[in-house]
Amino acid sequence: MNRDKPGAQRAVFTPVDTLARVDAVVRRLGDAIDLGLLADGEQLPGETELAAQLGVSTVTLREALMALRQQGLVTTRRGRGGGSFVTVPDEPAEDRLRARLSDWSTEELRDLSDHWAAVSGAAARLAAQRTEPQDLRQLNRSLGELTRAEDTAARSRIYGRFHVELAAAAQSARLTKAEVTLQTEVGALMRLVLGEDEYLQDVLDRHRAVIAAVHDGADDRARALAEQCVQTSMTRLIELRLGPVHGARGPRPKEDPHGQRQRSPSRTRPGGGS
Repeated sequence: MNRDKPGAQRAVFTPVDTLARVDAVVRRLGDAIDLGLLADGEQLPGETELAAQLGVSTVTLREALMALRQQGLVTTRRGRGGGSFVTVPDEPAEDRLRARLSDWSTEELRDLSDHWAAVSGAAARLAAQRTEPQDLRQLNRSLGELTRAEDTAARSRIYGRFHVELAAAAQSARLTKAEVTLQTEVGALMRLVLGEDEYLQDVLDRHRAVIAAVHDGADDRARALAEQCVQTSMTRLIELRLGPVHGARGPRPKEDPHGQRQRSPSRTRPGGGS
């Protein structure tokens, strides 16, 4: 069944990392829903099949599905014709995203930017070498949908899906899986920087240029454009991270421009000690 799915979606249902497997499954499926890789109302594979595809036990999978139900991302129906179904939230949880952003230092975000740019750049280069012009339908579809998207939740889903589809166009299962993994880390955070129409137009121009380079078989240009697209977005996210971001758990620690967390001033103890 897994072989019948499109390349981008097929990467969603591959084994997760061994550590913190419940959290890994929740993050994998939750962000796939955020990105639009799993559509509203889509039925997930049965528990036994899905657990096998993700490389986890059915007990772990059930715990993850319970967490996803609590987040309102999955609905489970019992009886004949039942199962677990995707539920796309109507509104983005901005407070949750800001709290999530505050967990990253700017140094970590810069490192993530380097990794993401390397993956997307390699995918674009290979796509330019391997993809026929008629095989760019999904990328053009995502470009059109991003042009029409009005809310940040939809924009971030389509933005992330574009990069996953670019990796799928490279005909590399490993790059596609790496792109999906990266989107689970940072994809949803793009909601925080895609609200400005002026910046959206910049993203559209960059995506259009990547597609044109892939179409023309200009592999070096495609790689450079894809890397620039990622780096520009991550720079905006880092700028937001350095601003007055407050999560649900209180103010974030301050950082210097190099991403080092600054220590809070120590309270002076009686007697003049520190």
